[in-house]
Amino acid sequence: MTSPMSSAAAPLQVTVAPGAVTPAPDAPPQGGAGRSPGQLARLRFRRDRTGVVSAWVVLFFFVAGVAAPLIAKLYGKDPYTTYGQNQPGLLNDFGFPVKPNGGIGGDFWFGVEPQLGRDVFTLLLYGIRNSLLIATVTTLLVTALGIVVGITAGYLGGRVDNLVGRVIDVLLAFPSTLFFIAFWPVLISMFVSPEDNTPTWLIVVSLIAVMTAFGWAPMARLLRGEVLALREREFVEAAKVTGASPARIIFRELLPNLWTPILIQATLALPMYVTTEAALAFLGVGLQDPTPDWGVMIQRGSQVYQDDITYMLFPGLSMVIFVIAFNLLGDSVRDALDPRIRR
Repeated sequence: MTSPMSSAAAPLQVTVAPGAVTPAPDAPPQGGAGRSPGQLARLRFRRDRTGVVSAWVVLFFFVAGVAAPLIAKLYGKDPYTTYGQNQPGLLNDFGFPVKPNGGIGGDFWFGVEPQLGRDVFTLLLYGIRNSLLIATVTTLLVTALGIVVGITAGYLGGRVDNLVGRVIDVLLAFPSTLFFIAFWPVLISMFVSPEDNTPTWLIVVSLIAVMTAFGWAPMARLLRGEVLALREREFVEAAKVTGASPARIIFRELLPNLWTPILIQATLALPMYVTTEAALAFLGVGLQDPTPDWGVMIQRGSQVYQDDITYMLFPGLSMVIFVIAFNLLGDSVRDALDPRIRR
């Protein structure tokens, strides 16, 4: 006699009749289910052709700037040698290229500079390098300072928030370009006497410092408003109840919810600093000749464009392409990170 316990312990065997269809296992979730927000954002970005093309254009400019010394070495020229004055037949008696289109040819791909006869191609490469270096470092510093000030003011509130808010209002009320022109020479005179030549590294550092000091306000104001809304949410209150420290609440609860506006604001700020730095150099405040720079080249081109429009064409066109591509990239990043936005 078989006991009930042994019957219950016996394995259950299912017999499938010949020709019967075995049910298929559950299919994986479709339509983006089970994917992280970052994976969904990358998927939406890859589907945006404008964003992908813009990303490749921006990457091309950054690679060209980083690899400028290597490209110039392979090209066989540098941006400081005055080839037009050293080699006869490049410039005429008035100092302009003998060949048409600014002297473009096999030896000089983008022609030669009027008067001095420097190579335009290497000037442009090093100009991209210097302009993007200043703009990128300024954007990183502005973003970091804006994150610290904005989150601190929004989380603490009270008098700290009022004080930071008034400082932000004052900074946003300043005409930044005019203030750069007025304040930058004062900053330089604190370190170098008027009789001495200002080192290039000091010019770069002072430019970055001045633009950072007056550029963090928009980022801080945006994040302050976001934090003021987030600190009243349930997950922040729950973290406070569990005894979480303010640092843990900021880094584990608030900051992960702020990466979208931070990335969007940073991608829109970098091309703005590219044009700001070029405008300052064009106005004579910032990098000076013979240091290669987009603004320096455009300033020089504005003096000779009536006789040689080609020299001004290359830096102007390259800067316009970069700024448009980066702005389109910022729009695509915003659309990918926020699926509620539809163009």
